[in-house]
Amino acid sequence: MHRAWAEKLSIPFAVGGGLCLAAAVAVCAGLERGGPLDRAGVAVAMLALAGLALGLLRLERVEGRKLLLMLLPIGVGVLLRASMLDYAGTDYTGFLANWYRFFQDNGGFSAIAHSVGDYNVPYLYFLAAITYIPMPDLYLIKLFSILFDVILAWGGFRLVRAVARPEWSGVAAPVAFGVLFLLPTVLLNGAYWAQCDVVYGALTVLAIALVLEGRNKRSVALMAVAFSFKLQTIFVLPLWGVLWLAKRVKFRQLWVFPGVYFLTILPALLLGKPLGEILGIYVNQASQYPRLTLNAPSVYQFVPYGTESGGNHYALVGIVAAGVLVLALLGVGLWLGRRMDRRLALTIGLVLAIGVPFLLPHMHERYFFLADVISACWACVSLAGISTAALVSVSSLASYRVFLRLKFNYVLNLFGNQYGMPIEASVMLAALVTAGVWMVWELKRCTRAAEHEVELW
Repeated sequence: MHRAWAEKLSIPFAVGGGLCLAAAVAVCAGLERGGPLDRAGVAVAMLALAGLALGLLRLERVEGRKLLLMLLPIGVGVLLRASMLDYAGTDYTGFLANWYRFFQDNGGFSAIAHSVGDYNVPYLYFLAAITYIPMPDLYLIKLFSILFDVILAWGGFRLVRAVARPEWSGVAAPVAFGVLFLLPTVLLNGAYWAQCDVVYGALTVLAIALVLEGRNKRSVALMAVAFSFKLQTIFVLPLWGVLWLAKRVKFRQLWVFPGVYFLTILPALLLGKPLGEILGIYVNQASQYPRLTLNAPSVYQFVPYGTESGGNHYALVGIVAAGVLVLALLGVGLWLGRRMDRRLALTIGLVLAIGVPFLLPHMHERYFFLADVISACWACVSLAGISTAALVSVSSLASYRVFLRLKFNYVLNLFGNQYGMPIEASVMLAALVTAGVWMVWELKRCTRAAEHEVELW
């Protein structure tokens, strides 16, 4: 039946997508920064990214009517991103713009040897590189994130195709591409906010797809690159430990990780940046913010607002709880062994993506980015997962709103105490519970299938 719908809708979708791309070009022509050539350059870049999205779909053998259908979500996504390019938030004005100017004033790449910014060196390479491009830095920073928006959608396509039932994957995978490209938090994170969470997010989703396809070394290598961009990759990194214990990944393949990570920091070392400073960047980040939570919809929203974490037992309890969660999931891999299949592996990744940042202290609202995208992929694999994806997306988006407006959505006053984000945290807790339910259900299914000697991987 879906073929008949594709026949009917392909032309209207293609026309709608083309009109959206034309509108995106018009929006770029009216941007506030730079001159006509800069705006033309941004328009060309946006069209090139749309072309890349179509090219990646064609690479995955999406053709004919389905490719025409995909023009609409791609066109809408590009138009929405074009309309956000002029926004300059506090993270850009207070941090990224200053880092860019430092590189610009101190010789571009040669300035990497200095102490600048609190991001790891791969993102600093990017900031140094764009100082050589005569275009407003705000647009270049956002275009870099939008590039990974496309890669994220591609990774989601491959992940869903690897996990969904064969009779459903032909529809589910393109749907996942469109859903991820239009996911509200993905749109806001890069194109609006100028953040780069999508970089590690895209690499992580693609890495999960690769490991489920059996391309383990490439998967581990991508995780190393993702980790070199953002520490938050560690939320789902235990999944590879689970798969190793389940005998789906070999221990020698995990050694690709430190080797690739070293390659990512090697240019900085050659440019004169001290090794200790590079290796200490994540330690410094972890100790930078003393508050229990920074607008994250985590368990610490149930602690009265204003409670600090210096020596606070709440933080220690959360860290221990996150550790117990990871150990429990590693135990699942050890116990189940080769009875584990791809669907169960994906639900374990989902529980990690939600549960670890929910329990850890000092989390920002953006740290549920992996939960946003992995839950969306799971919803495309199993319609039962739509509830989890909706809960995660609503909670995460509401948390973004808190930061972007610098105002809580709702403050609960109870027994003389204030709770800044109790609703958002409750919704995320519900998402974690539902994800756990799906994981247990998949665990039971794998056990039953193994009893009948059915190979599921």
